[in-house]
Amino acid sequence: MESRVLILGAGFGGMELATLLSEAFGEAADVIIIDKADAFVFGYSKIDVMFGKLPLDAVRLPYQDFRKPGVRFLRETITSIDPKARCVTTDRGTYEAEFLVVALGAEFDLAATPGLAEGGNEFYSVPGAQKLSQALPEFSKGPAVVGICGFPYKCPPAPSECALTLHHYLTERGFREDCDITLVSPLSSPMPASADLSGALIEAFNEAKIRLILNRTVVSLDHKHGTAVLDDGMELPFSLFLGVPRHQAPQVVIDSGMTTDGWVPIDLASMKTSFHGVYAIGDLAKTGLPKAGSFAESQAMAVASSILAETHGGKATPNTGTGSCLVEFGDGRIGWADLDFLTGPNLKSIYNAPSLEGRHHKDEFGISRTARWFGR
Repeated sequence: MESRVLILGAGFGGMELATLLSEAFGEAADVIIIDKADAFVFGYSKIDVMFGKLPLDAVRLPYQDFRKPGVRFLRETITSIDPKARCVTTDRGTYEAEFLVVALGAEFDLAATPGLAEGGNEFYSVPGAQKLSQALPEFSKGPAVVGICGFPYKCPPAPSECALTLHHYLTERGFREDCDITLVSPLSSPMPASADLSGALIEAFNEAKIRLILNRTVVSLDHKHGTAVLDDGMELPFSLFLGVPRHQAPQVVIDSGMTTDGWVPIDLASMKTSFHGVYAIGDLAKTGLPKAGSFAESQAMAVASSILAETHGGKATPNTGTGSCLVEFGDGRIGWADLDFLTGPNLKSIYNAPSLEGRHHKDEFGISRTARWFGR
């Protein structure tokens, strides 16, 4: 089966690209989008699930509601990708396309951090968040470590959100004085792209008495002795470990020969790979920019423009490298930074201080995309 555009992955980038192409071509778009999941979940919703604020059913958006003219959604598991032929095999069939867009996101490699699967928890996947929603009510005493096990990773502020939300969660339950919280990060600051947002986070950590260890990575867990080992040999005791596992491109993408050092190299302006007619967007692309949904949307716009230029002529609009990082401070306040990496010679960052009014901005972020993609 041949299609004009074959999109692998229905995350921020995949759904936005399919929507843009549908808007441009209507019923003639001839787009197939493939994902193995049956529903989409905003990444930030996992914090709500793990801390028991919302049940999983409340944050799932079924793909059966993703309906666009000229677009077909297929729930299938991709088993192989041939980028030279722009041919993809799934558990149900084989598909070829004039344009292939790989937007399968990043996978988590728990085995890369010895002891993590046996003695720790990860909160970056939906199953991990669900598991923690059962485990966290049982935690009431001892040291807690929020530890990042590798770089790059998705949503740079998420570990900070986790630590601050844990602080308020324990405070509300009356157990905070019996628990220490430490955040371990390989970054030089909580949010390197925004000095102001980093400063606000550090201030919040100090007020909450959260210990912050920067420029360090958790390399292993000794679950028998309850210690997390850092890359400098330091050992941190823990009763609760909340980990950000190492990320990598999905194995099917690695097996395709598209990756270098675990990620897919691209031309940052067009998001084209070294294979003719093949693009990569989102978390698996080697961009050097934050791995976050809003940046995948910007990349999708560049790819849609490129495909439109190649099929109908004209000049493509390059990737702007723009996006937002919203940060939950755990007490109802939301802060964020609007970032622009590529439209000028230097990074432009607009800081929005944490406030209760900021929650409306975050809510609108989700509402607008839910309406755009799922018609709700």
